[in-house]
Amino acid sequence: MPFIDIGILMKPHILVVDDEEPIRSLLADFFRKHGYNVSTSATADEARNIIETQSVNLVILDIALSDEDGLEILGWIKSYFSNLPVIMLTGMGFDDELLQEALKKGASGYVSKTLPLNQLLMEVHRILKSA
Repeated sequence: MPFIDIGILMKPHILVVDDEEPIRSLLADFFRKHGYNVSTSATADEARNIIETQSVNLVILDIALSDEDGLEILGWIKSYFSNLPVIMLTGMGFDDELLQEALKKGASGYVSKTLPLNQLLMEVHRILKSA
């Protein structure tokens, strides 16, 4: 019988989707240190594959991926996995129009890449508690 690490099964699973490797690594390391199971993806197709094949509890999604618009991926997620919370991540600063569009498409949150990590952690806790 294969060994299953029960601890991994009980940890919330976050998927970080960003085409910038330093951002993916930073967020993955940070959330792992805070007890989360983390997967990362650099592309929209890879993100879709992870969402379809693994049990993901929350997605942190870059709004401007190099291969596809983050809002399009958000729309796909909400079409097929409507209860999966998504936090949109932006390096473009605050843009009210993008914020409104992301929220209209079902995003649970919208944060800047410059947001202190502890504040992002609080946002993740808040969303997962209400999910």
